[in-house]
Amino acid sequence: MLPAATLPIPPVSSEGLLSSALRVTLRVSLQAQRIQLANGLMYTASKIIIADDHPLFRDALKQGVSAAMGDPEMICCGSFSELQRLIAEHDDADVVLLDLHMPGAVGFSTLHFLGLRCPDIPVAMISANEEPEIIARAVEHGASGFIPKSADIATIVKAIESILNGQVWLPQDVKAHIAEVQQRTRDFVDKVATLTPSQFRVLMMLVDGRKNKEIADEVCVTEATIKAHLTEIFRKLDVKNRTQAAMVAKTHLEVSNPNTME
Repeated sequence: MLPAATLPIPPVSSEGLLSSALRVTLRVSLQAQRIQLANGLMYTASKIIIADDHPLFRDALKQGVSAAMGDPEMICCGSFSELQRLIAEHDDADVVLLDLHMPGAVGFSTLHFLGLRCPDIPVAMISANEEPEIIARAVEHGASGFIPKSADIATIVKAIESILNGQVWLPQDVKAHIAEVQQRTRDFVDKVATLTPSQFRVLMMLVDGRKNKEIADEVCVTEATIKAHLTEIFRKLDVKNRTQAAMVAKTHLEVSNPNTME
Protein backbone atom coordinates (compact mmCIF):
# COMPACT_ATOMS: atom_id res chain seq x y z
CA MET A 1 0.00 0.00 0.00
CA LEU A 2 1.35 3.43 -0.92
CA PRO A 3 2.15 5.99 1.78
CA ALA A 4 -0.24 8.95 1.69
CA ALA A 5 1.04 12.35 0.59
CA THR A 6 -1.24 14.77 2.40
CA LEU A 7 -2.04 18.18 0.92
CA PRO A 8 -3.11 20.35 3.90
CA ILE A 9 -4.46 23.84 3.32
CA PRO A 10 -1.97 26.26 4.95
CA PRO A 11 -3.54 29.17 6.88
CA VAL A 12 -1.65 32.36 6.07
CA SER A 13 -0.79 32.95 9.70
CA SER A 14 0.70 29.50 10.33
CA GLU A 15 4.40 29.26 9.47
CA GLY A 16 4.49 25.63 10.56
CA LEU A 17 1.80 24.58 8.13
CA LEU A 18 3.35 26.67 5.37
CA SER A 19 6.61 24.77 5.81
CA SER A 20 4.68 21.53 5.78
CA ALA A 21 2.98 22.49 2.53
CA LEU A 22 6.37 23.24 0.97
CA ARG A 23 7.59 19.78 1.94
CA VAL A 24 4.46 18.32 0.39
CA THR A 25 5.17 20.16 -2.85
CA LEU A 26 8.59 18.51 -3.05
CA ARG A 27 7.20 15.03 -2.31
CA VAL A 28 4.05 15.03 -4.36
CA SER A 29 5.54 14.46 -7.83
CA LEU A 30 7.31 11.28 -6.73
CA GLN A 31 4.14 10.17 -4.97
CA ALA A 32 2.11 10.63 -8.15
CA GLN A 33 4.63 8.52 -10.10
CA ARG A 34 4.24 5.73 -7.55
CA ILE A 35 0.47 5.92 -7.97
CA GLN A 36 0.86 5.46 -11.73
CA LEU A 37 3.13 2.45 -11.29
CA ALA A 38 0.84 0.86 -8.72
CA ASN A 39 -2.24 1.27 -10.93
CA GLY A 40 -0.48 0.27 -14.12
CA LEU A 41 -2.07 3.20 -16.00
CA MET A 42 -2.12 6.97 -16.30
CA TYR A 43 -5.33 8.94 -15.92
CA THR A 44 -5.68 11.48 -18.69
CA ALA A 45 -7.30 14.89 -19.12
CA SER A 46 -6.47 17.64 -21.60
CA LYS A 47 -7.09 20.70 -19.40
CA ILE A 48 -7.80 21.18 -15.69
CA ILE A 49 -8.63 24.45 -13.92
CA ILE A 50 -7.61 24.87 -10.27
CA ALA A 51 -9.30 27.74 -8.44
CA ASP A 52 -7.88 28.17 -4.94
CA ASP A 53 -6.61 31.24 -3.12
CA HIS A 54 -3.86 29.45 -1.16
CA PRO A 55 -0.78 29.46 -3.45
CA LEU A 56 1.14 26.67 -1.70
CA PHE A 57 -1.79 24.26 -1.69
CA ARG A 58 -2.64 25.23 -5.27
CA ASP A 59 0.92 24.60 -6.45
CA ALA A 60 1.15 21.26 -4.62
CA LEU A 61 -2.19 20.16 -6.04
CA LYS A 62 -1.15 21.27 -9.54
CA GLN A 63 2.11 19.33 -9.37
CA GLY A 64 0.56 16.15 -7.98
CA VAL A 65 -2.43 16.03 -10.32
CA SER A 66 -0.33 16.93 -13.36
CA ALA A 67 2.18 14.16 -12.69
CA ALA A 68 -0.51 11.55 -12.00
CA MET A 69 -2.73 12.39 -14.97
CA GLY A 70 -0.30 12.65 -17.86
CA ASP A 71 0.72 16.31 -17.65
CA PRO A 72 -2.50 18.01 -18.81
CA GLU A 73 -2.64 21.78 -19.26
CA MET A 74 -3.14 23.21 -15.76
CA ILE A 75 -4.87 26.60 -15.48
CA CYS A 76 -4.74 28.22 -12.02
CA CYS A 77 -6.36 31.23 -10.38
CA GLY A 78 -6.85 32.58 -6.86
CA SER A 79 -10.11 34.55 -6.89
CA PHE A 80 -13.61 34.50 -8.28
CA SER A 81 -12.92 37.47 -10.56
CA GLU A 82 -9.89 35.66 -12.03
CA LEU A 83 -11.98 32.53 -12.53
CA GLN A 84 -14.63 34.52 -14.40
CA ARG A 85 -11.99 35.74 -16.84
CA LEU A 86 -10.30 32.36 -17.21
CA ILE A 87 -13.47 30.36 -17.84
CA ALA A 88 -14.28 32.63 -20.79
CA GLU A 89 -10.93 31.67 -22.34
CA HIS A 90 -10.87 28.02 -21.26
CA ASP A 91 -14.44 26.80 -21.55
CA ASP A 92 -13.08 23.56 -23.01
CA ALA A 93 -11.63 22.44 -19.67
CA ASP A 94 -12.29 18.85 -18.60
CA VAL A 95 -12.86 19.65 -14.93
CA VAL A 96 -12.66 22.53 -12.45
CA LEU A 97 -11.17 21.94 -8.99
CA LEU A 98 -12.81 24.67 -6.92
CA ASP A 99 -12.04 25.91 -3.43
CA LEU A 100 -15.21 26.43 -1.40
CA HIS A 101 -14.10 29.76 0.07
CA MET A 102 -12.99 31.83 -2.92
CA PRO A 103 -12.34 35.57 -2.49
CA GLY A 104 -15.07 37.53 -4.21
CA ALA A 105 -17.64 34.73 -4.03
CA VAL A 106 -20.55 34.09 -1.66
CA GLY A 107 -20.43 30.47 -0.53
CA PHE A 108 -21.83 28.28 -3.28
CA SER A 109 -22.35 31.17 -5.72
CA THR A 110 -19.32 30.11 -7.80
CA LEU A 111 -20.91 26.71 -8.38
CA HIS A 112 -24.03 28.38 -9.75
CA PHE A 113 -21.97 30.74 -11.91
CA LEU A 114 -20.08 27.81 -13.45
CA GLY A 115 -23.27 25.82 -13.86
CA LEU A 116 -24.87 28.66 -15.80
CA ARG A 117 -21.75 29.69 -17.73
CA CYS A 118 -20.37 26.25 -18.65
CA PRO A 119 -22.83 23.51 -17.65
CA ASP A 120 -20.88 20.76 -19.42
CA ILE A 121 -17.75 21.15 -17.27
CA PRO A 122 -17.89 19.12 -14.03
CA VAL A 123 -16.83 20.94 -10.89
CA ALA A 124 -15.15 19.22 -7.94
CA MET A 125 -15.35 21.20 -4.72
CA ILE A 126 -12.15 21.05 -2.67
CA SER A 127 -12.25 22.29 0.91
CA ALA A 128 -10.86 21.98 4.40
CA ASN A 129 -14.47 22.24 5.61
CA GLU A 130 -15.48 18.58 5.84
CA GLU A 131 -18.81 18.93 7.60
CA PRO A 132 -21.33 16.47 6.10
CA GLU A 133 -23.93 19.25 5.89
CA ILE A 134 -21.63 21.42 3.77
CA ILE A 135 -20.64 18.53 1.51
CA ALA A 136 -24.27 17.57 0.94
CA ARG A 137 -25.22 21.16 0.15
CA ALA A 138 -22.33 21.47 -2.32
CA VAL A 139 -23.68 18.53 -4.32
CA GLU A 140 -27.19 19.93 -4.29
CA HIS A 141 -25.84 23.27 -5.54
CA GLY A 142 -24.20 21.55 -8.51
CA ALA A 143 -20.83 20.07 -7.50
CA SER A 144 -19.88 16.80 -9.19
CA GLY A 145 -17.89 15.83 -6.15
CA PHE A 146 -16.41 17.03 -2.88
CA ILE A 147 -12.75 16.34 -2.11
CA PRO A 148 -11.44 17.07 1.40
CA LYS A 149 -8.15 18.97 1.46
CA SER A 150 -6.94 16.44 4.00
CA ALA A 151 -7.12 13.69 1.34
CA ASP A 152 -3.90 12.09 0.09
CA ILE A 153 -2.93 12.52 -3.55
CA ALA A 154 -4.05 8.98 -4.45
CA THR A 155 -7.57 9.75 -3.20
CA ILE A 156 -7.64 13.10 -5.03
CA VAL A 157 -6.64 11.44 -8.31
CA LYS A 158 -9.23 8.69 -7.81
CA ALA A 159 -11.91 11.32 -7.16
CA ILE A 160 -11.01 13.30 -10.29
CA GLU A 161 -11.02 10.13 -12.39
CA SER A 162 -14.49 9.21 -11.10
CA ILE A 163 -15.80 12.71 -11.88
CA LEU A 164 -14.30 12.63 -15.38
CA ASN A 165 -16.15 9.34 -15.89
CA GLY A 166 -19.45 11.04 -15.08
CA GLN A 167 -19.81 9.93 -11.46
CA VAL A 168 -20.40 11.99 -8.32
CA TRP A 169 -17.53 11.42 -5.90
CA LEU A 170 -18.00 11.93 -2.16
CA PRO A 171 -16.23 10.88 1.02
CA GLN A 172 -17.80 7.60 2.10
CA ASP A 173 -19.06 8.83 5.48
CA VAL A 174 -21.31 11.62 4.15
CA LYS A 175 -23.42 9.82 1.57
CA ALA A 176 -26.25 9.18 4.02
CA HIS A 177 -26.74 12.93 4.56
CA ILE A 178 -27.36 13.78 0.91
CA ALA A 179 -31.07 13.00 0.62
CA GLU A 180 -32.04 15.04 3.70
CA VAL A 181 -30.17 18.16 2.62
CA GLN A 182 -31.31 17.89 -1.00
CA GLN A 183 -34.93 18.09 0.05
CA ARG A 184 -34.33 21.34 1.95
CA THR A 185 -32.45 23.15 -0.81
CA ARG A 186 -33.98 21.81 -4.03
CA ASP A 187 -36.59 24.57 -4.37
CA PHE A 188 -34.02 27.38 -4.29
CA VAL A 189 -31.65 25.53 -6.63
CA ASP A 190 -34.44 25.01 -9.16
CA LYS A 191 -35.28 28.72 -9.07
CA VAL A 192 -31.66 29.83 -9.50
CA ALA A 193 -31.33 27.49 -12.49
CA THR A 194 -33.88 29.64 -14.34
CA LEU A 195 -31.67 32.75 -14.09
CA THR A 196 -29.42 33.76 -16.95
CA PRO A 197 -25.68 34.24 -16.18
CA SER A 198 -26.20 38.01 -16.30
CA GLN A 199 -29.15 37.85 -13.90
CA PHE A 200 -27.17 35.67 -11.51
CA ARG A 201 -24.28 38.13 -11.58
CA VAL A 202 -26.68 40.96 -10.72
CA LEU A 203 -28.14 38.87 -7.88
CA MET A 204 -24.66 38.37 -6.39
CA MET A 205 -24.09 42.13 -6.51
CA LEU A 206 -27.35 42.61 -4.63
CA VAL A 207 -25.98 40.31 -1.95
CA ASP A 208 -22.93 42.60 -1.77
CA GLY A 209 -25.24 45.56 -1.17
CA ARG A 210 -24.54 47.29 -4.50
CA LYS A 211 -26.86 50.01 -5.81
CA ASN A 212 -28.29 49.91 -9.34
CA LYS A 213 -25.83 52.50 -10.64
CA GLU A 214 -22.86 50.62 -9.19
CA ILE A 215 -24.05 47.39 -10.77
CA ALA A 216 -24.64 49.10 -14.12
CA ASP A 217 -21.14 50.61 -14.08
CA GLU A 218 -19.59 47.25 -13.17
CA VAL A 219 -21.23 45.31 -16.00
CA CYS A 220 -21.18 48.20 -18.50
CA VAL A 221 -24.92 48.48 -19.13
CA THR A 222 -27.59 51.09 -18.42
CA GLU A 223 -29.52 51.34 -15.17
CA ALA A 224 -32.66 50.54 -17.17
CA THR A 225 -31.13 47.19 -18.11
CA ILE A 226 -30.33 46.47 -14.46
CA LYS A 227 -33.92 47.29 -13.48
CA ALA A 228 -35.14 44.88 -16.14
CA HIS A 229 -32.83 42.19 -14.76
CA LEU A 230 -34.11 42.83 -11.24
CA THR A 231 -37.72 42.49 -12.34
CA GLU A 232 -36.94 39.07 -13.79
CA ILE A 233 -34.90 38.03 -10.73
CA PHE A 234 -37.75 38.93 -8.38
CA ARG A 235 -40.22 37.00 -10.52
CA LYS A 236 -38.06 33.90 -10.83
CA LEU A 237 -37.13 33.79 -7.13
CA ASP A 238 -40.73 34.60 -6.11
CA VAL A 239 -39.74 37.61 -3.99
CA LYS A 240 -41.06 41.17 -3.89
CA ASN A 241 -37.95 43.34 -3.67
CA ARG A 242 -34.15 43.50 -3.65
CA THR A 243 -33.92 43.00 0.12
CA GLN A 244 -35.86 39.72 -0.05
CA ALA A 245 -33.84 38.56 -3.06
CA ALA A 246 -30.54 39.23 -1.29
CA MET A 247 -31.75 37.56 1.91
CA VAL A 248 -32.92 34.41 0.13
CA ALA A 249 -29.65 34.14 -1.79
CA LYS A 250 -27.49 34.65 1.31
CA THR A 251 -29.50 32.12 3.32
CA HIS A 252 -28.95 29.36 0.78
CA LEU A 253 -25.53 30.23 -0.60
CA GLU A 254 -23.42 31.49 2.29
CA VAL A 255 -21.12 29.11 4.14
CA SER A 256 -19.12 30.00 7.24
CA ASN A 257 -15.37 29.84 6.67
CA PRO A 258 -13.68 27.94 9.52
CA ASN A 259 -10.35 29.55 8.62
CA THR A 260 -11.64 33.06 9.43
CA MET A 261 -13.66 32.29 12.55
CA GLU A 262 -12.32 33.50 15.88
